Amino acid sequence: MSTLDLQEIFQHCPYCGEQISILVDPSVPSQHYIEDCEVCCRPITVMIEYDDKGNPALGLLAENDVG
Repeated sequence: MSTLDLQEIFQHCPYCGEQISILVDPSVPSQHYIEDCEVCCRPITVMIEYDDKGNPALGLLAENDVG
């Protein structure tokens, strides 16, 4: 897979509130991983689910919000 196949989604960091860019792989329908904020460098839990039409639902959680 090349970076051209990745989809860029913009969201706000749950820590600093700044808009950040998340690159996601649309060929994987369910994703769950940790990525550092590109602004404040804190760890964010990223959860992505694609629906049957290929539309992503993205959730970003701070470390203490994961339950």
